[in-house]
Amino acid sequence: MTTQPPAPAPATAPPPPGTSFFHRYARLVSGRRSKWAVLVLWVLLISFGGSLAAKIGDVQNNEPATWLPSDAQSTRAVDIAEEHFDDKNVTDAVVVYARQGGLTAADQDKIAADRSLLTSHQAVAADIPSASAATDGKAAFLTVPLHTDHSDNSVLGDGVEALREAAEKDAPAGLDIKIAGEAGNIADFIDIYSGMDTTLLTVTLALVALFLLVIYRSPVLWLIPLLSVGLASQIASAVVYLLAKHAGLVVDGQSAYVLTILVLGVGTDYALLLIARYREELHRHQDRHEAMAYALARCLPAIAASAATVGLATLCLVFGSMNSTQGLGPVVAIGVAVTFLAMTSLLPAFLVILGRWAFWPFIPRYTAAQHGADTGKDHGIWRRVAAFVQARPRQIWIATALVLAALALGSTTLSTGQTQEEQFTQSVDSVEGQKLLARHFPAGSSSPADVYVPSQGREAALAALKGVPGVSQTGPPAVAGGWAHISVVLDAAPDTGAARETVERMRTALGDAEGEAASALVGGQTAVKLDTSDAQTKEEILLIPLILGVVLLMLIVLLRALVAPILLLLSVVLSYGAAVGTAALLFHALGYPRIDRGLLLFGFLFLVALGVDYTIFLMTRAREEVARRGHREGILTGLTVTGGVITSAGLVLAATFCVLAVIPTVASLQQGLLVAVGVLLDTFLVRSLLIPALALEVGPRIWRPGHPEAPSEQPVSPPAQPARLGG
Repeated sequence: MTTQPPAPAPATAPPPPGTSFFHRYARLVSGRRSKWAVLVLWVLLISFGGSLAAKIGDVQNNEPATWLPSDAQSTRAVDIAEEHFDDKNVTDAVVVYARQGGLTAADQDKIAADRSLLTSHQAVAADIPSASAATDGKAAFLTVPLHTDHSDNSVLGDGVEALREAAEKDAPAGLDIKIAGEAGNIADFIDIYSGMDTTLLTVTLALVALFLLVIYRSPVLWLIPLLSVGLASQIASAVVYLLAKHAGLVVDGQSAYVLTILVLGVGTDYALLLIARYREELHRHQDRHEAMAYALARCLPAIAASAATVGLATLCLVFGSMNSTQGLGPVVAIGVAVTFLAMTSLLPAFLVILGRWAFWPFIPRYTAAQHGADTGKDHGIWRRVAAFVQARPRQIWIATALVLAALALGSTTLSTGQTQEEQFTQSVDSVEGQKLLARHFPAGSSSPADVYVPSQGREAALAALKGVPGVSQTGPPAVAGGWAHISVVLDAAPDTGAARETVERMRTALGDAEGEAASALVGGQTAVKLDTSDAQTKEEILLIPLILGVVLLMLIVLLRALVAPILLLLSVVLSYGAAVGTAALLFHALGYPRIDRGLLLFGFLFLVALGVDYTIFLMTRAREEVARRGHREGILTGLTVTGGVITSAGLVLAATFCVLAVIPTVASLQQGLLVAVGVLLDTFLVRSLLIPALALEVGPRIWRPGHPEAPSEQPVSPPAQPARLGG
């Protein structure tokens, strides 16, 4: 015989709101007159910030070398190059010319003409060296130094485009021309991210709109949260732009698109939670202003805890060593803060102004006779889930934990170290150019390593480098300001593991050399990749425990307990492992098995911070019900009444992160899939089965040292008319 959750008793009228900050704030934003002031304030903000939001692309910096820690060897090499060799704001592009049957005389004339013409081009920063020809006679390349500006992406992007147009103009038929090198690679990323903010915003808004239409089945209601999150996204982007422009906040393409996706996803979650509770209170209260005051006051602790957890967890990134990591934290925290303010002020004001008719055709009516007692008809699925959990809590939590652990084993199939070719989901010029170079030249020709050594140690440095396996050739030293610059061509392509191993051997050989050569620095594209990987490893060791500590502290403060937060944190970590394992299997299936090392920290941050959100929503409601019903009935009621809204929120958030797949880079695709998989696991396994089953198994001890449950002999009053999933 299946055990059923306890049938609800007639609901008593809720006590009037108290005088806490939450209640005062709720009454302020939903007041009869103050709601209009809130609306006017947000209209003024969007009228000022709307135009600024569109400029966020102007302050992005996507050049890898500028993101490294200041003590990295490749960063110090860049400093020397800029100070002594006039390499400041200069990035090399490589123009590759190839013909399968061999370069013709017309091809040779074209290459010579391009060198002569481009030397005087305004985009070119210095003289262009003579063309390098392949021994097989089928290819040649020009190394063209281009102007760049870290604060203005268009300088390099326009320079590469001008270079491409000049090289392709009047080219002999059949001559293959590609733009490779570091400048070509950066320009491809700039081109991909150009205008992507608008595309992401449009696609995500459309997806959220579709979900809201399905959830609410109302021609009006879906517009209210959609408009609120859309405005929040614009204000958040405007704030980030102003801080990047005038306060030195660092922003790259990743942090910009994460900001858009996160604001829309998290904002919709908060909206679903608030609207669901508002619907409940409309059944209890004849006055919609009073209903919103009750609803917002009861939702604010959970929403505030969620926003604080995500915000503080992401701010931990400022302790990272890489500038890209340090910049992502404040950007996300700003987005979450703006979203919290919008969803707890603009959204309530909108809802109260529009009144009950906004829910049409499923208008929640005041039911005075029963004070909106819960009939249970809107929670059939989740009552059955609660009954299932109640019947076998021990078997369920053990089985769920084992499933998650098994999924986590998939993470053993992951490998790091993406090559340039593996960074894009579509063909780009820089990748095709690198392939051409690799066929006809040493693969490292497109981006040689740069060795900077005190000038007195240049001969010893040359001698040390010539014996290093993987070094193809060394150029003659150029001397300036007491330093010598040696260009070193590697056998392997600059973005491969083999090239990074060669750089490590070069650094070891130079470090063991005598005299000034021991002070040599190895920089360049490959060295940047190597130093980035090392910095990411150090960041994981520092930041992962720090983020866990912040999340644990927030849970302790919210639940006023110790046992529950520890169990919840362990469940989130297990869920993260399962998400990584499941995503790894998906990556293999899609043909992108290798990841960038930064994905692990990115995924950990967002899955721990966002994954705990649904647990917060569940446990804060459960704690409220436990105080009225006792432990077992409170846990089951909390699961029942939050099931629909949290599931909806999880589906929306997972879908919004999947939108990252529209960006044609493997990193964005993998980030979106990882977070989406993790959110779905949290929604359907962790929050629905593991946590409630564990709470029943542990019993009232889970709330220790607090005691939220009411004495069992007191009458139990269920919540009135909990929100249903659909209208």
